[in-house]
Amino acid sequence: MAVTPPSDSPAPIEPEGSEAEATFIPPESAPASDPLAVLQAERDELRDLLLRTRAEMDNMRKRMNRERDEERRYAALPVVQALLPALDNLQRAVAAGRKDRQDDPLVQGVEMVVKQIEEALGRQGVKSIPALGLPFDPNFHEALQQVATADHPPLTVLQELEQGIQLHDRVVRPSKVIVAAAPAKPDA
Repeated sequence: MAVTPPSDSPAPIEPEGSEAEATFIPPESAPASDPLAVLQAERDELRDLLLRTRAEMDNMRKRMNRERDEERRYAALPVVQALLPALDNLQRAVAAGRKDRQDDPLVQGVEMVVKQIEEALGRQGVKSIPALGLPFDPNFHEALQQVATADHPPLTVLQELEQGIQLHDRVVRPSKVIVAAAPAKPDA
C-alpha cells in the first residue's frame, strides 16, 4: 500500500450555491467549506497572536531593564547596612573624644576616617535624612518619645537620637527622634 504525502495546499472545495449568493462571513464563523475564509481567519488569528506576543516581549524586556537598573542602583544597600553600625560607633567615639580632649591627634585621626567613610558612601548615593527642627514624617522618622512643650509646634522634631540614612530615594534607616507634643491643658 503506497502512502502519499499530504499536500501543502488544501484540496479545492466547491462553494455551495451560486456566486451571486456569496456574502461576507466573519472569520470566527467561517464554514469549513470556504477555504479562503478559513485561511483568512487563520491568518488573522496568527497575526493577532504575533502582535500580542511582540507586545508581551516588549513589556517583558522593559520590565527586565527596569529591574536590572534598580538592582544596579541599590547594589550597595547590603554594604551600607553592614557599615552603618561601625560608622555610628566611630561618630560616637569622636563626640566622646571631643568632650574630653579637644585637640587630641587620635580624635582628629578618627574624625578624618569618619569623613572618608561618609564621602565614600556619598559617592554611592548615600545621604543622611534631615530631621532636627522639621515636621515629623513617618516615612523618614521614627518617633521614640514625645515631649510636651509650648516652644515648638506639635509633631516637630526636637532631638535626633540616631541619624537616618537613605540610599538614593530609599530609606535604609529612619531617623530616631524625639517629637514635640502639645502641652497638657490645665484643668480649670
